Amino acid sequence: MAMKSVFILIFTLYFPILSVCQSPVQSGPMVGYADMREALLWIQTTKASKVKFTYYETTLPGTKYSTDEIMTTKNNAYIAKLVADQVLPGKKYTYEAIINGKKATFNYPLTFQTLPLWQYRTDPPTFKLAMGSCAYINEERFDRPGKTPYGGEYEIYKAIYDKKPDLMLWLGDNTYLREADWNTRTGTIHRYTHSRSLPEMQPLLASCSHYAIWDDHDYGPNDSDRSFAYKNTTQEIFNMFWGNPNTNMTGKGGITGMFTWVDIDVFLVDDRWFRSPNEKKTLPRDYLGQDQLTWLIDALRNSKAPFKLVACGGQVINPAKIYENYAQYSEERDQLIKALQDNDIKGVIFLSGDRHHTEITKMERPGTYPLYDFTISPLNSSGRADIDEGNTMHVQGTIVGERNFAIFEVSGTRKERKLTVKVYNSKGDEKWTKEIKADELK
Repeated sequence: MAMKSVFILIFTLYFPILSVCQSPVQSGPMVGYADMREALLWIQTTKASKVKFTYYETTLPGTKYSTDEIMTTKNNAYIAKLVADQVLPGKKYTYEAIINGKKATFNYPLTFQTLPLWQYRTDPPTFKLAMGSCAYINEERFDRPGKTPYGGEYEIYKAIYDKKPDLMLWLGDNTYLREADWNTRTGTIHRYTHSRSLPEMQPLLASCSHYAIWDDHDYGPNDSDRSFAYKNTTQEIFNMFWGNPNTNMTGKGGITGMFTWVDIDVFLVDDRWFRSPNEKKTLPRDYLGQDQLTWLIDALRNSKAPFKLVACGGQVINPAKIYENYAQYSEERDQLIKALQDNDIKGVIFLSGDRHHTEITKMERPGTYPLYDFTISPLNSSGRADIDEGNTMHVQGTIVGERNFAIFEVSGTRKERKLTVKVYNSKGDEKWTKEIKADELK
């Protein structure tokens, strides 16, 4: 009895300390979009909390600024998205998360940068864009059965962080909704929260801007299309967990958008919202759909960027009519490629994920420049070691079947921009490199 009393006393004395030490942060913080005059900061708390961010120019720590303060709620998954709007172009900032009046502590730096005002002044600066797709984060009770876990090698996020990218582009399947998840808002929030909370991911999220598209696994079930009954819910949760500057550019739903980083334009297309079922036999068979396709061609024609990166969940250029390649929807794919040539649109490069391997596909086009499709996959889902799909446009030596990511570095003077692509495995070891000059895409 005496021992029980002692235990109760010790528990009573130390429980408040344990409660104070428990982090109020579920995941993040994460940097969303950034431009010259503002940047988006994101965080998810463990319960309803008052949240704001303070920030200061890294070289001038004496002057602090603050975002608005909001209360996170269960209905929005305890997420706060706040705008740092007292910034100047071309600056690096250090930021702090203030939760219920107290500064949250992290064992890694929290930093963001604004875009430089280089136009009419200097050559555009060099920058690095990281990218990858297929981030399967294990949760045993909901995972696919088997002796070997489907996901793994989470150290890949440290490898990406160590390359010090200025921004990262997530190319779809950024989380894997499971059977227990995709039919409910509760399940979808759980899955996004579980993936976003991976400890190895946090330093990367906090250190550079993040942009995203989706593919079938973060949209709904495997191979899901426009008929998916709960796509309005998954669209809501996607927008809740990511910080793109815009979505729904067609005005008819989906996550279509775009952004500019220094002198490149990145077009974020949605290969699910408007898509016909893969097995539909009658025409028309939509992949991007006519509304999105019209927007994309207009936006590409309006762009003056030397490199116009079009990010799509599935492969665009691979001619093999297998799996979920755009070639399965050949009428619409041909329409897109013809429109690029008819409208004399220069500098287009496609980016894709989904396939559980990395490769370059190159389409030669008589009378104009070749089209490239850089497929970068997977980050954490299982890779494919033996790949022979009949891709007649495959660039030899570029298949990577293990978990991997890519760094796109844009460098050079304004009139001589150059894109250097390097692919690395989960340990950060280089697998191959490819260089493309802007002049080659004219």
